[in-house]
Amino acid sequence: MIQIDDKLISEDIFSEEFVCNLTKCKGACCVEGDVGAPLDKDELVILDNIYDKIKPYLTEAGIKALDEQGTWTTDPMDGMYVTPMIEDAECAYVTFDDRGITKCGIEKAYEDGAIDWQKPISCHLYPIRVTEYSTFSALNYHEWPICNDACTLGKELQVPVYKFLKTPLTRKYGEDFYTTLSDVAEEWKKEYGK
Repeated sequence: MIQIDDKLISEDIFSEEFVCNLTKCKGACCVEGDVGAPLDKDELVILDNIYDKIKPYLTEAGIKALDEQGTWTTDPMDGMYVTPMIEDAECAYVTFDDRGITKCGIEKAYEDGAIDWQKPISCHLYPIRVTEYSTFSALNYHEWPICNDACTLGKELQVPVYKFLKTPLTRKYGEDFYTTLSDVAEEWKKEYGK
């Protein structure tokens, strides 16, 4: 682990390579799993406030799930905030294109200028998962077999996780943090040769 300010960062973020390959996985991360996407507490109010603006971008099943469950819910196992799911399948905010590839309805609304919030930061940061502790945040690389094609493409293109996630890391922690992270990654690369 590497420490930058109050963040502990797994070295896997420097060593592993990753580039989403939606033509292969079809966005399975929005469909697979036991619960919806993790949410930060401040995102709950955002979801409540933007719901009417994103509703036109959602599927009928998604709207039904959100009307029944609310714009967010909690994981019954640990009480963490998560996005609702449609009948324990895909995230309620998911849409599908004509090729069956998932797209986030929130992100579609953002791209159209209907809202100014892109999507939950946990979705944007994937495959990094952030765990918040009382005095620090832990940033870990999350391996999931459904992302094997992303790992293969990342290796082909030689894109480490932290570079693939430059935009969301900057969104979450700021430009200064990302610059420091990049500098640390370069030093790590020199020392460990990857």
